[in-house]
Amino acid sequence: MAITEVSEYAHLSPADLDELAAALEAIRCDVEASRGARDRAYIKRAIGFHRALEIGARLAIAGSKGKFGWAVGTAALGAAKCIENMELGHNISHGQWDWMNDPEIHSSTWEWDMAGLMSQWRHSHNYRHHVFANVVGVDDDLGFGVMRVTRDEAWRPRALAQPLRALLLALLFEWGVALHGLYAVQDRETTDAGRSVHSRALLRKIARQAGKDYVLFPALSRRRWLRTLLANVVANGLRNVWACAVIFCGHFADGAEKFTPDVLDGETKAEWYLRQMLGTANFRAGRVLAFMSGNLCYQIEHHLYPDLPSNRYPEISERVRALCVTYDLPYTTGSLLRQQLLTARTICKLALPDWCLIATADDAPETASEDRFRRPTPASRSAGAGHGARRRGLATAILGAKHDRRKRGKARGQKEVAAQRFLS
Repeated sequence: MAITEVSEYAHLSPADLDELAAALEAIRCDVEASRGARDRAYIKRAIGFHRALEIGARLAIAGSKGKFGWAVGTAALGAAKCIENMELGHNISHGQWDWMNDPEIHSSTWEWDMAGLMSQWRHSHNYRHHVFANVVGVDDDLGFGVMRVTRDEAWRPRALAQPLRALLLALLFEWGVALHGLYAVQDRETTDAGRSVHSRALLRKIARQAGKDYVLFPALSRRRWLRTLLANVVANGLRNVWACAVIFCGHFADGAEKFTPDVLDGETKAEWYLRQMLGTANFRAGRVLAFMSGNLCYQIEHHLYPDLPSNRYPEISERVRALCVTYDLPYTTGSLLRQQLLTARTICKLALPDWCLIATADDAPETASEDRFRRPTPASRSAGAGHGARRRGLATAILGAKHDRRKRGKARGQKEVAAQRFLS
């Protein structure tokens, strides 16, 4: 089963939680107080670079005669669409740049280069996903309704096809996002008329988007309309697959834990912070890869501070990692390839009935719970060396003993020193 008691799973007392929350709030205050010219210059440069790259790509597609020029232009157009989708559209929609009071770069005015309506997506993503991240039955992004990614969801025969559905979702991701956002806002409506209003709004956006990519730009290419049409199809596909990969790695890789709805009962801000840290995963990236992913390689930091500028996530991550050292919390990260392979393993494995699986529901790599500490099993003892070693007190838990808080208190000083070394 998924985690029911977040603080128990992390072995944190109420005082620990309060200290952790205060430290995380201090990070927020520091970043908000230091926002200024360099952040404004960053987002302006990002927008300018995206526009220049798209213009150059379209000129290369329309003007080149050989296949090489077409391939280069198509790849550049795909990169431009990735940047617009993730570093610009996604992050601007979170209000990361609203503090600038720039009407062009504002969450209420920006509309992204995708089939879905950003206003509808903001409800499904910014609210239902970020507020209730990885809560089974509440977070609609947990499997997107087409994949079983935790054993808390009952197996059904249709799950056998989920590897194929995952592949189709990646290829058609913008259309899945469009429908996802539509269903989210329609759920709030109580009348058919209200739901129809949202449907018509989405159809208008789809018509504009399809008209631009598949009618207008091919028509402007005149006799070369077919190569332009094909380039737009391929570029959109590249953007879809990349966005899907980044999102999957941040939420479905091993270590991104799931939670039962019980965690929401009386949840405090400190517990919300902790749930975000436990329920997300990062992947390692250099500056270019981070930029292409919208800095969502820092998914932990993004879930803690979704409205802080994305260019500040690298420096925030250093402080968050130090807190994880101090409080013996996992900081789940790995290479992009590793996180993607772990995600693919989960999707393929959970396509099978539970009786085909080896690990228990409380100690599976993709979903763990506090019961792994309460009732250690032979399966958990064999699996613990691989994926559970990062959990504080896991070795003690496997032996069936309770966590010794007094030892933790004596070791706190040493951990703070380790944190300072990490920051230096």
